[in-house]
Amino acid sequence: MRVQRVLTPDQPWEALGFIFYCSVVDDGGTKVLGVDGRQWLRGQPAGGLAQNARAIYGSRHEEFIDNVKAFAYFPYAVAKDVDDFHDGKISMRFKLVAGQLDQCAGILFNVKPNGDYLAIRFNGKEDNLVLWKFVTGKRSFVKKGAHDVKLKLREWHRMKVVTGGKTVRGYLDDELLIEYDWTEAIDGKIGLWSKTDSVSQFADYVVTPAK
Repeated sequence: MRVQRVLTPDQPWEALGFIFYCSVVDDGGTKVLGVDGRQWLRGQPAGGLAQNARAIYGSRHEEFIDNVKAFAYFPYAVAKDVDDFHDGKISMRFKLVAGQLDQCAGILFNVKPNGDYLAIRFNGKEDNLVLWKFVTGKRSFVKKGAHDVKLKLREWHRMKVVTGGKTVRGYLDDELLIEYDWTEAIDGKIGLWSKTDSVSQFADYVVTPAK
């Protein structure tokens, strides 16, 4: 029997990480979760550094920022009532609203007590779905989706992460774009993920354990 758990905006969410911001917002009469990271872009040295690095290094700007340890703001929220997700499916709808530096929305999973985690995210500035790992505070690229996808702002789309043992699969609008075998079986807390000045909305976050 498949048991689904739907996390709604009025349920408890836990703030973890260097910077966190998540609130309930109205989307045409429907309550959804929203992240607005623009407050960290205005007048913040790290935000200015990120912009300058992108102008100088282009697609390699993130490697530079990681090396100087200045790119430390990834807003995310962790669901308190899902202690150990493994072997199942996490799905959600997301809407990219705005973002000067980034336009990101993602699913956070495999969150460990020491803060390590995995995330599959879509970035509207890069038009791609990517699996990232965060280990001992350092972010590293793992795998990019099979092809780029152009999404319009202010439109709802679907994202899904499916895990079984060590295998991770990432879907965008029901299309499989990422398949990867992690170093060990996936298990841990889960949640939502964003980046820098992204303005994003999240809805219909559903957790479905495997049979």
